[in-house]
Amino acid sequence: MISLPHDRMNQVVKRFDMLEAQMAAGPAPDVYVKLASEYSDIQDLVARIRELRGAEQELADLEAMLSDKGTDAEMRALAEMDKPDVEERIDNLQREIQILLLPKDAADERNAILEIRAGTGGDEAALFAGDLYRMYERYAASKGWRFEVASASDGDAGGFKEIIATVSGKGVFAHLKFESGVHRVQRVPATEGSGRIHTSAATVAVLPEAEEVDIDIRPEDIRIDTMRASGSGGQHVNTTDSAVRITHLPTGIMVVQAEKSQHQNRARAMQILRARLYDMERSRADEERSSSRKSQVGSGDRSERIRTYNFPQGRLTDHRINLTLYKLDRVMMGELDEVVSALISDHQSKLLADMGSDG
Repeated sequence: MISLPHDRMNQVVKRFDMLEAQMAAGPAPDVYVKLASEYSDIQDLVARIRELRGAEQELADLEAMLSDKGTDAEMRALAEMDKPDVEERIDNLQREIQILLLPKDAADERNAILEIRAGTGGDEAALFAGDLYRMYERYAASKGWRFEVASASDGDAGGFKEIIATVSGKGVFAHLKFESGVHRVQRVPATEGSGRIHTSAATVAVLPEAEEVDIDIRPEDIRIDTMRASGSGGQHVNTTDSAVRITHLPTGIMVVQAEKSQHQNRARAMQILRARLYDMERSRADEERSSSRKSQVGSGDRSERIRTYNFPQGRLTDHRINLTLYKLDRVMMGELDEVVSALISDHQSKLLADMGSDG
């Protein structure tokens, strides 16, 4: 039997009933939206808690029937047959509730900014960065997310030296956040005549999109330069004086945008700058929280090698959780769910272990 925090469960149910009553009272639209958002966040948890209480009552009734000497043989046999099923249902519900009670990452439901950069390996690294970009684009399409290129710098032989995209939809950051790190590829490049396998790499960074209320950027802390867009933006650039570079003076973070409109570039560059500053704040807070132990899947360090894509063997290996799949072709087509689910499960297991050691 799993030990659950019953006081906390009672508080959640009480809060849910209160929200329901407040919403039924017809509050102002902006208040209603706020209440409905919180209501939706805990709805699944409350449904499981009520289901668990029903199953526990059912088990108590069966046990009372079995301990009552007056129960006839037929009823006793039925109760004995039903009891294991009810106990199994209780075990499953307790596990589900335990996971739903885990501390939530406040950024999980946010949209994300996905940055992919070619690493070691020259042209082959840029081609691999392009392959990763298409993999994430297909994965986003399978989830019904919106995927938009913010800026791109083309590789000399194809692919990208760097590409930044915004991904919008339900639970985007929760699904993509464990993709940050170094992705390594092993394959025979198309340009390689001798058939030798080369190893190259690309770096992925996934940042939760930040609102203006999350990060206050003071006008005196930034320098904005406008310039003529050059070829560095590849096919996504025109030749007007539309490129915008924003430098955040306190941190030295620099964002360049070179799309069609200067106004759009400024807005997009501010969006990316805000996300990078927010990510920096989150990383600092995570380090402070986990100075005694790490409860994340990997450290989130951009320099950490997290995954290898071995094309000759059709093998994908995630080094953080020792997951190996021999269906690399399917993964590259955007079928990432198995990998993402395994990473989320591992993260939840670590959080549960941390809670156990705290208790």
